[in-house]
Amino acid sequence: MERMIRILDAFLSRFLILLMLLLVVAVLWQVTSRYLFSSPSSWTEEIARFLLIWISLSGAVYAFRTGMHLGLDILPKKLEGRAAAALKGFTITLIVLFSFTVLVYGGTSLVMMTWELKQYSAVLGLPMAWVYSVIPASGILICIYALAAIGVESIGKPRDAVVPGE
Repeated sequence: MERMIRILDAFLSRFLILLMLLLVVAVLWQVTSRYLFSSPSSWTEEIARFLLIWISLSGAVYAFRTGMHLGLDILPKKLEGRAAAALKGFTITLIVLFSFTVLVYGGTSLVMMTWELKQYSAVLGLPMAWVYSVIPASGILICIYALAAIGVESIGKPRDAVVPGE
């Protein structure tokens, strides 16, 4: 399990770097074509928007994994021992429920609906199902990371093995 998590970590970080690079190139081309050539490129705005969607949702997965997401830590800092472990388990369970229900189930429904309706983007002509596919994918990854964290907590392995943010 740890090996799979490490492979996912490496893939996700490199994938985010690639997406950011593509976003920077697209925006630079938009600015260059608009101000130097007085002919703004029509596709760069749309691709930048789609890349930003993918970066946001993939970045949320990465932030969850590394513990860099926004969170309130007032209560966890005051608790110790079993109470802290119970709170962490409860929190991770809520994250799994939300991720599965909203991101995986709801996102899959959205992807299927846009695929069946043959919805395409205005400029690039990309199937919107491709753009929206990051929603269930990010939900699945969050569930994998959260379940791995629960597994590590329950079997007492070193906390830095796969526990998000630690």
